[in-house]
Amino acid sequence: MLRISSVVTAVAVLAFAPATANAQIKERTLKLNFGNVLDHPVGKGIAKLSEIVAEKSGKKITIRAFPSAQLGGDIPTISAMQGGTIEMSIMNSGLLVGIDKRFAALDFPFMFANAEQSDFVVDGPVGTKLHAALNEKGLVGLGYWELGFRNVTNSKRPIAKLEDFQGLKLRVLQSPLFIETFNALGANAVPMAWPEVYPALEQKVVDGQENPFPTIRGAKLNEVQKFVSSSNHIYNAQSVLISKKIWDDLSAEEKKILQDAVKEATAFQRKTSREAMAGALEDLKKGGMTHNEISDAEMARIRDKVKPVIEKFAKDVGPELIAEMQAEIAKAPKK
Repeated sequence: MLRISSVVTAVAVLAFAPATANAQIKERTLKLNFGNVLDHPVGKGIAKLSEIVAEKSGKKITIRAFPSAQLGGDIPTISAMQGGTIEMSIMNSGLLVGIDKRFAALDFPFMFANAEQSDFVVDGPVGTKLHAALNEKGLVGLGYWELGFRNVTNSKRPIAKLEDFQGLKLRVLQSPLFIETFNALGANAVPMAWPEVYPALEQKVVDGQENPFPTIRGAKLNEVQKFVSSSNHIYNAQSVLISKKIWDDLSAEEKKILQDAVKEATAFQRKTSREAMAGALEDLKKGGMTHNEISDAEMARIRDKVKPVIEKFAKDVGPELIAEMQAEIAKAPKK
């Protein structure tokens, strides 16, 4: 009888275990607002993330994407996530400098020589430390994706030497580091939310802007810009974010689903982004843009010009974090 009783008990436990686990996953829709188009590597990463989350949650959790910043620009989106009215977003990590000044370090001009160095830094202790600082500010960082290296476009002339920046009205991110970097180069930096950029270029309110090639292509900026120059001045890590109010309402099982899904989607998104770089540049040239490289000698002059900006912001970021980043970069796998 003891054996029969044990078997019955075991069967009962097995019968109820899946139901109990499944009960920890509620039917919910997570709105994800982001600035790029659906066909951009970030948009494709979100599609992959949505697919993985749906599969892992038995189609109970839906991520609903709002491309082209349909629910508002980056800064309003941060506020909305802090309030819990927008659940998720993916945005340039440097935009989080208003929450923690140390995020500026990820956007330092010429900090990373290649994407492998950036991966090593953001996936390690530095990236973990930065995202952990968001928790008390109403946000949770789930991982880092990428936009990639940023390059300059404009309607006036190719950027072939330092002097070519002089007097150009360039749209930049709403970040003090970006503003001061381009002002130091002689441009007139104009901070502006992404949804405003195309019309501003079209109406000649600004002469140019700077972004990775896939972003430039996705926004069809070749329609309103003539020149694209490979400056590779800043590498953009992207933070995958969720509202802490929403995060705290999730069960342990739901949190694990999102964490695992972001990890899987990160590998896909980075691979997609890097494959898209060369193709995007070719498409821009076919779309009528004139492309140029910048010589090593001129790049050295440009780097020298922005050194005072780096030194200034390094004080805000803290020498300890900079030293930690540089140590991580030195340990990064070679390309």
